Amino acid sequence: MKSVFTGRVYPRTMICAVYRLPRSTWYAAGGLLVGERPMAPIKRGPRSRWSDKEVLSSIREVLLESSFHGEGYRKVRVKLRARGIWVGRNRVLRIMREKQLLVPVRRLANHGDRSHEGRIQTDRPNELWGADAARFYTQKDGWCWFFGAIDHCSEDIVGWHVAKRGDRWAALEPIRQGIRAHYRNYATKIALGLGLRHDWGPQYCAHQFLGELRWLGIKSTPSYVGEPQCNGIMERWIRTLREECLYMHDFESLEEAREIIAEFIRQYNFEYRSPLEIRQSFAQVAA
Repeated sequence: MKSVFTGRVYPRTMICAVYRLPRSTWYAAGGLLVGERPMAPIKRGPRSRWSDKEVLSSIREVLLESSFHGEGYRKVRVKLRARGIWVGRNRVLRIMREKQLLVPVRRLANHGDRSHEGRIQTDRPNELWGADAARFYTQKDGWCWFFGAIDHCSEDIVGWHVAKRGDRWAALEPIRQGIRAHYRNYATKIALGLGLRHDWGPQYCAHQFLGELRWLGIKSTPSYVGEPQCNGIMERWIRTLREECLYMHDFESLEEAREIIAEFIRQYNFEYRSPLEIRQSFAQVAA
């Protein structure tokens, strides 16, 4: 590279060594010499036939001709193609963003389904269960999964499961345990009237998971995206599990974790006026 002071050519490595700068800093600055004025970085690869000014002019024409108040950059790009202007979507997005031509986005979603309005706690057991998962670490088996299900009235853990692989089958195990324990059988449409609140995790969106819920007669009521309050009872219990059990132990293996978690859930379900006692009181009233 040629110095503006001496007029001599110096290698790039020497310049970076003298100024004690990494070459990445030189590249980030656009390859400027000491004392030179900043230069706009040049795009790599082949040059486009259309300049940014020409593309911007065509974008404005497309927006003026549109019957909508605003258009996204994807639609604008397609309409530019109809005009014979083939440009990349990232370039269209950059130009529209710089000139503030992007369509405004409403951040507040208008939910159509009102089934999640009001309180999430039910008046009787077996009306709504909540399901969620948590990860924990073991020295021997690495990261493992906990899956659980809780009743939204008595708040007892109706079923739980720990596994190395957190797939849809592991997520189904707490539901199967709860059905067998509180419905005394496991058959088709045995749990009609029961709903299951869960998030949008891949385990709970799997076809096998939702298909078995339908087979049992359980209605899937997923929480809104970005609103964990819809599944607040199970979310709050997962926090209790972490603070009172998972964070308090350094598990050696998955088997050790299973034993410790089982003891914690037993104490939770039976201590003081336990959730199981609340459930039994409802059963006595119904009888």
